[in-house]
Formats: sequence, C-alpha cells, structure tokens
Amino acid sequence: MSTDPVALTQALVRCPSVTPEEGGALALLERVLTGAGFACTRVDRNGTANLFARWGRKGANRSFGFNGHTDVVPVGDPSRWSVDPFGGEIRDGKLWGRGATDMKSGVAAFVAAAVDFVSETPPDGAVLLAITGDEEGPATDGTVALLEWMAAEGEAMTHCLVGEPTCPEVLGEAMKIGRRGSMNAFFTVAGVQGHAAYPHRAKNPLPALARLMDRLASHSLDEGTDHFDPSTLAIVTIDTGNPATNVIPAEARATVNIRFNDAHSGASLTDWLRAEAADVAPDFGVGIAVDVRISGESFLTPPGALSGLVATAVEAETGRRPVLSTSGGTSDARFMKDHCPVVEFGLVGRTMHQVDEHVEIADITALSAIYRRILTGYFA
Repeated sequence: MSTDPVALTQALVRCPSVTPEEGGALALLERVLTGAGFACTRVDRNGTANLFARWGRKGANRSFGFNGHTDVVPVGDPSRWSVDPFGGEIRDGKLWGRGATDMKSGVAAFVAAAVDFVSETPPDGAVLLAITGDEEGPATDGTVALLEWMAAEGEAMTHCLVGEPTCPEVLGEAMKIGRRGSMNAFFTVAGVQGHAAYPHRAKNPLPALARLMDRLASHSLDEGTDHFDPSTLAIVTIDTGNPATNVIPAEARATVNIRFNDAHSGASLTDWLRAEAADVAPDFGVGIAVDVRISGESFLTPPGALSGLVATAVEAETGRRPVLSTSGGTSDARFMKDHCPVVEFGLVGRTMHQVDEHVEIADITALSAIYRRILTGYFA
C-alpha cells in the first residue's frame, strides 16, 4: 500500500511548528520512517529539533539524500485567515494552512516517495533524509548541526535534492542549480553632536553617511555571469533616532543587503565595503564602523548528470522541462553544497509565507511521483 503524501502533508500542517517549536512534526515523521525500516536519529541542538533518517547500509557505495524543513514562519493575525492556519483543511482542490507550500508538502512528498521506493524496489545503496526545524530561523542549529553530526558519524550523501518550492506559477517550470550569496552590512558613522545653528562646532555624521550610501548604491557590482543575474545592493534602512530639528546628531546608521553571484565572495565584498567607508570618512572628519554578516556564499552545481536526472523526471510527470535557475533568496542548499552536489526542486511557491497559504492537491501527488522517479533513475 502506497504512502499518501497529501494525508501526510495534512498531518504535518496540523503540527504548530513555528520556529523554533518542533510542534510534533519531526516526531510524526520519525514514526512514519521508523515503521518503514529507516534508522532514525534525532540530532537536536540548542533547542532546535532535527531528524536524520537512513535506509540502507552506512557507507553504501552511493546514497541519495533529501533535505528539507518542517518549521514555519508565524501566521501573523489569525483573524485575517479564512481557515485555521493549522487545520490542514482541504477545499476547492487545495490544502490550506501555514507551511502547506513552504515546505511541509515537499517534505511529505519526498518522505512518501522514499518510503514507497525502498519498500517496493530496495536499492543497491542508501536513501538518506536530513530534516530540520530551523530553516526559517537563525539556521545555526538546523542543517548545519545535521551535517556536523553526519561528518562525525561517517554518514554521507553522494548527491542531494532540497525540496524547497522552486516554481513561480506552474509545477515543473524551474529547478535551482545554485543560489546567490547573501550578506548584510551595518554602518555606524560617529560624529560630534551640536546645535544646528552652529554646525562648525559639530561633526555631522549624516552627510558622510549619505555620501557613502550614494557611492554604494550607484556602483555596478557586475553584469551577471553565465548562470547568474547581476548582483544587487539595496539600502534597506537609514536611521538617526533624532527627533529634534535643531540638533545635529552624534551618530547615524545604515544597513545594506547584497545578493551576489559567483563573481564575488563574501570576503571580497567585505573588503570593498570597508575600503569605501575608509575613503569617505576622512572627507568629513568622522569615523565609520562596518559590521558585516554573511548569510551564505553563492554556489553553483554545474549542469550535468544530477540536474539532468531531475529535469528528466520532472518532464516525464509534468510535460515541462524545467529551466535551470539560480534566482531567489537563500535556502539550506547553501549548507548542503559543502557536503555534496545539490540541486533544488519543489512546488509552486506563490503563496508561501502569505495569509491563507495553500497548495494544489494534484501538485503534491505529482511532486511525490517526481521524487519517486528520481530515486528509480538514480539507482537504476
């Protein structure tokens, strides 16, 4: 009897697993996978729940892995929802609730595919699942903790598929073979407070900050690369905290977010940001401190056997050959790429993180069939 990915999605949505709460989601998956013969281990760290599951022998000659998460973002104002956010209601051919799209349906689809595959056609190799409860949060004790535990225990994936939503409008449109890097830079300009009527007795931090932000925003980082669009820099906030109109503030702050392609690294961009700040500061006689936090480096899994296997399976089930994309934000693929070659394919992400998040029932079933076909092709 095959595993129903729709019923499993529904059960997962009913688990209130808002980061960092486990909400029963991983406990549910552990029961399902243990019952199917998977060896399961909870790899919890610092209050974050994680689950590792393996069917087959540790150290097998080849192992295919899936990665995903069961944690979800907050629902916001529940009164704005037309359904119970954790009800898992099925209506109008859709399954509704927080996490229905991002990404409990994806997890349910690959769990169902893996369970059915190993029970019906036991492969020569291993099937591994690494599922975290910390993708929507800080992401410091989720997939990172799983990978560190795997390295210590001698567990390894040969190839990995992350089941995040990848399709803009229709299932099968796109898969991801890489992601842009992401970083935030925080600038603090220290001047000298003074009366606005006597600016010569103060050192205004705002002109220096305005000059620096203009230089950064006006600079073209690159024109794009073979598989990536041009890198982008966005000024996301400028703050002084000054309510008075007759006071020159002592300090001003700004933050920029950079999404960068494989023409750069976090280190090279950090050097550039610091150099720009150091060049501007002397002109105004102020100090500029720069604090950089890198969320992830850009990466690319070159088109080849893995992406071809996934694209062929997608086309066989949907009739669409997915575009090889590197667009979007970050995902836990940024951690998996240090472990093994990784690609991403999942559902339509149109309603993720929104009020009344939902997913097409038919798409959940089709996605599980795609994952099953990928496993069959991989171990053929």
